[in-house]
Amino acid sequence: MTILQKEERKFERDQDGYLRNIDDWSIHFVEQYSEEEGIGELKADHWKLIAAIRFSYEKNGVAPLCKDILKETGFAKQEVYVLFPRGHRSAYKLAGLPKPPEC
Repeated sequence: MTILQKEERKFERDQDGYLRNIDDWSIHFVEQYSEEEGIGELKADHWKLIAAIRFSYEKNGVAPLCKDILKETGFAKQEVYVLFPRGHRSAYKLAGLPKPPEC
């Protein structure tokens, strides 16, 4: 029998839980902190939203507006709350972005 031990890494975050250095972001960061955000097992739709947020940030250099991400992904606001019970702020945190101005 093989036992896999999940190695936890320390990530520097601000007082609100946002990653201090976006370059430190990794899948491990998302997996490690998703439970803190009230999310169970990450599904394809979680990753779709996280990827859209990261792509927009990398393309434009600023955190995308919530309405723009909803338009890009086709999710309704209510669906985001099903995926991320604490709302889009949780998705931004897990995407590794700095705290957006609208939060």
